[in-house]
Amino acid sequence: MVDGCGRGGGVSDSTMLVPETMMALREAGAAEFARVGLPTTRDEEWRFTPLGDLTKWSTFESAEPGETPSADALAPHLFDAGWPLLVLVDGHFAPERSSLAGLPADVTAMPLHEAITEGHPVATTELGRWAGPDQTAFTALNASLFTDGLFLHVPKGTAVTTPIQLLSITTAAADGKVVAPRMLIVLGESASATVVESYASIGDAASLTNAVVEVHLGANARLDHSRVARERDGAWHIGFTHVDQEQDSHYRAFALAMGGRLSRHNLHARHLGERVETLLYGLYLTTGDQVADTHSAIFHDQPNCNSWEVYKGVLGDRSRGVFNGKVLVDRLAQKTDAKQTNRNLLLSDQARVDAKPQLEIFADDVRCTHGATIGQLNAQQRYYLQSRGIAGQQAEQLLTWAFAAEVVAEIADPTVRQVMEAVVHAKLGEMTA
Repeated sequence: MVDGCGRGGGVSDSTMLVPETMMALREAGAAEFARVGLPTTRDEEWRFTPLGDLTKWSTFESAEPGETPSADALAPHLFDAGWPLLVLVDGHFAPERSSLAGLPADVTAMPLHEAITEGHPVATTELGRWAGPDQTAFTALNASLFTDGLFLHVPKGTAVTTPIQLLSITTAAADGKVVAPRMLIVLGESASATVVESYASIGDAASLTNAVVEVHLGANARLDHSRVARERDGAWHIGFTHVDQEQDSHYRAFALAMGGRLSRHNLHARHLGERVETLLYGLYLTTGDQVADTHSAIFHDQPNCNSWEVYKGVLGDRSRGVFNGKVLVDRLAQKTDAKQTNRNLLLSDQARVDAKPQLEIFADDVRCTHGATIGQLNAQQRYYLQSRGIAGQQAEQLLTWAFAAEVVAEIADPTVRQVMEAVVHAKLGEMTA
């Protein structure tokens, strides 16, 4: 349990059975959170992120696992029942709902706590290496509270052809508590995989999901990574993903945010070698008083690397979107090619977006661009559709879907893309009804 003000708090005695590697990370997280406390709107990185009632929590306590949901209860949150599946319930591994069928024999997919306990060499080396407690107040909070998570290791030269689902479920038992899952994904040299990371709620708990994901890609490795946050309206979701890429590696990501009262995702990618490619796509769909916040940073630390980022938002009612994207080009990173775009569609006069694309360039032989747009549906396009017999509401739905579909189409795996299209289409139908 950690003091809510971040001052004078500590980790409870329940950590006595935590392996030494995890204990060290938890102690460092507790110390860092006690030092910095919760961010406020006076902090530049958080000035557009209203934490609201979270600031009133006197303590932050890790949730105990609730009753494991039935297979039928989980079914709406799965992409394909036949894919390999690892499930966390309130931050704790649920073996009875997980299945590794279809994975190559040399792939390791297991609870993070078990991997550390057994001394898996990759897990013990990489845990906390890239997303340490000093990154943000919430990575410190996660480090101080996490007890379990998921570990995925694809060794050198192995290609996983079936998408792997990582599902984190929050139940009513987590009301007023923190669900602090931690995921570690490591691909060896020339390995490849597709991962779908999902967060969902069963019940209306007013909980905080504070997730940290660390990804390491070896030389020439390739990862297609989709992330979906669709928790209930009473939930807060704050996630941090760090990706480090060795030479010739390829990282392609799609992030969908469409749930919770507040959803924030920090996504960092760092280039450790030449000829790295980073492709980031995202979509946030908000209604009511929801807030969806994306903070990304791509660190071009090496020459001859490419990055491409496109995020879009569709916002209705009184909801709010935030996009802060940074591209940082080191003086050594000559021949960098980077493009960043943020586009937003407002369905209501009361919806709001704060967009801040940023470039910090210290090299002189680069090609970097960025831009942001905020607007409403095009009246001429709507009139064109109506003039051809498409009714007003249907015309609005078609135009809204066309706007969003551009980024959904960037999902590489066709089966993942098909399911994601159905999820987005249903949500947009609700928003434009």
